[in-house]
Amino acid sequence: MSEPSQPRPRLDVRGAVDLSSLARPSTPAPGAPGGLPSPGDFVVDVDGASFAEVVQSSTQYPVVVVLWAPWSESSQQVCKDLAAFADADAGTWLLARVDADANPQIAQAFQAPSVPAVIAVLGGRPLPLFQGAPSSAEMRDVLDQVLQAAAQSGITGKVAASAPEQGPAEPDEPALPPLHQEAYDAFERDDLPGARSAYERALRENPRDSMARAGLAQVGLLERTRDVDPRAARSAAADAPGDVQAQLVVADLDVLGGNVDDAFARLIDAVRAAAPDVREMLRLRLVDLFEVVGSDDPRVVAARRALTNALY
Repeated sequence: MSEPSQPRPRLDVRGAVDLSSLARPSTPAPGAPGGLPSPGDFVVDVDGASFAEVVQSSTQYPVVVVLWAPWSESSQQVCKDLAAFADADAGTWLLARVDADANPQIAQAFQAPSVPAVIAVLGGRPLPLFQGAPSSAEMRDVLDQVLQAAAQSGITGKVAASAPEQGPAEPDEPALPPLHQEAYDAFERDDLPGARSAYERALRENPRDSMARAGLAQVGLLERTRDVDPRAARSAAADAPGDVQAQLVVADLDVLGGNVDDAFARLIDAVRAAAPDVREMLRLRLVDLFEVVGSDDPRVVAARRALTNALY
């Protein structure tokens, strides 16, 4: 039984699958998929080093501080809603986002017992606004009250929009060799047999084509795991630690999920306990997974040494 939600690897410029993208951190960086939007002209991320400067700026324009946490979906949504209002108000106030987990001293300074918590700062003075996640209409009403209070206090400056940076033009990516491009295009169509065929032809043309060899190993990994139910596979391997095929499946899943050390350790332990003919099958699978991860990866270097010790 397949797992439809399993992510598909993307391709790097070499024409091989970049499996490192599957081992994403639990908290994506601002601007990354699944993370908070990137800071902008009217939104800043604040930590202990920059907090005093942001408070000082509240003498010029209102500052709205939102305390959020990576584990709190509601706080992330409040951040996004407030950022949309900050952009719409075009500099009449500044949104300062504070990761309360990473900056507990700021959360303590505001005496915020939980996240999300939103506080206005006017002329250096904090003004608690709300905790939790109000509706957009309620949030808009609170922000309007902040702007009115700021105007009454003579705090009517505007946040200066930064000029767009003119960085150097991105260099064009070098063209892939024709068969690598064919493999890339096949991956884009989710055509693993087509990608395999292209890499095999590339290796026939040039047996030293290391990128084609790595790509072929990665195609094999994706083919082997395509219709695997991860939960059932892991349960089967746990119930039968001596079942080599079950351990091979879980090792593939671990590499696909970025748990490379776990995969290598699992198979090297199996090598130590296996009969000679089974050892060779395990060795070949490890060599294949070494190609997937990359021969210069420190984890591969360490695993090669451990495999040699296990074999001899």
